[in-house]
Amino acid sequence: MISVSGCGNPDQGIEEIPTYDGAVQQAEDMVLYHSENAIVINKLVTPRFLEFVNGDREFPEGLNFEFYDEEGKITSTLKAYEAYYFKEEDQWRGRGDVEVKNIEQNQKLESEELFWKPSKEQIFTEKFVTITLPDKILYGEGLTAKQDFSSYHIKKPQGTFDIEE
Repeated sequence: MISVSGCGNPDQGIEEIPTYDGAVQQAEDMVLYHSENAIVINKLVTPRFLEFVNGDREFPEGLNFEFYDEEGKITSTLKAYEAYYFKEEDQWRGRGDVEVKNIEQNQKLESEELFWKPSKEQIFTEKFVTITLPDKILYGEGLTAKQDFSSYHIKKPQGTFDIEE
């Protein structure tokens, strides 16, 4: 008869398996259309896309968004060198030479970081911004604006401004 017995912690010597926190999905050279009622609302183009377990999405090589009107005409664009989508907050963050263009009004917004809240149709930042209009250039720190950049508010404007008397 052979008897085996042991003393001590039965889990001793067993290593805990680390939790995987990497991407669960990835794609390259992705083009994604978003439509409502068979009408394209926006188009996202990115060289690389990663999605995580919690639903967050990363665009480490940047992205280009195009926004369309009901007739399919591009109304505005958004570009960033890198981007991240926070699912829980339903919020996007673009970094690195972020640029928003309102094509209809010939306006351009540039910043190093910009947030976009689709549910509120709002973009915002606390960083330095440059706004190029057809007849002038505005500067400042901090901004809130409609997502199509049709209206905006600079929190701390800088520069020279024309005032009508």
